Amino acid sequence: MQIRVLFFGQLKDFSQLSEDTVHFPEGSTVETVFSHYVARFPRLSGLAQSIALARNQQFAQPGDFLADGDEIAFLPPVSGGTAYTQRRVTPEGHIFALTRSVIDTAAIGREVLQGIDGALCSFEGVVRNNTKGRPTRYLEYECYEAMAIRMMEQIGVEIANAHAISRLAMVHRLGRMEIGEASVLIVAAAPHRGPSFEAARDGINRLKKTVPIWKKEFFADGEVWVDGEWDESIVPAGASQQQ
Repeated sequence: MQIRVLFFGQLKDFSQLSEDTVHFPEGSTVETVFSHYVARFPRLSGLAQSIALARNQQFAQPGDFLADGDEIAFLPPVSGGTAYTQRRVTPEGHIFALTRSVIDTAAIGREVLQGIDGALCSFEGVVRNNTKGRPTRYLEYECYEAMAIRMMEQIGVEIANAHAISRLAMVHRLGRMEIGEASVLIVAAAPHRGPSFEAARDGINRLKKTVPIWKKEFFADGEVWVDGEWDESIVPAGASQQQ
């Protein structure tokens, strides 16, 4: 079967294709098409939760069977929105979110910035190309989402109360990330620069030791979950055995 495939928005940029024609065997499904392009362009895998697929100009289900001459379209979220798996905004305007899409730092900054603010400090944790000289191919992040978003809100509100800032945002990305992409963003808006710097630093330090998010690093010769450590306030499961 000959299938015409279309790409739109950021997906067109990722694949460097606006249109393609591929042949699939009888019995193939919409999911077969998606899997084919994930194999060609692995970056699509990290966006799987935000991509919609259409078959002949109608939204499709992954299990829908293909017919010869079908047109399949890869559709990013409309209006440039970020697909959040979890998102909370407090009455004060603090933002805490988990996403499988590229983090839009400028958009988050615009959300937290107010007229009273004279400083906007943002920290981005970015995927580097090596660990102690060992070349890194890409990273994957996994988390306990329901707990993670609660912990992000808890420590974020504590940080906002401890520093003279007006608003704070914490966003962490999940799934696969390529070299140079941001995995985490902390943004602190404040009337003055000092507190915004301090809050952003406090935010990333506490997030890395308190929020249940795990990183797996992929190398050319293997893969490994990256070792970390909990904050000293968290009691480990084996604590009673040490008494």
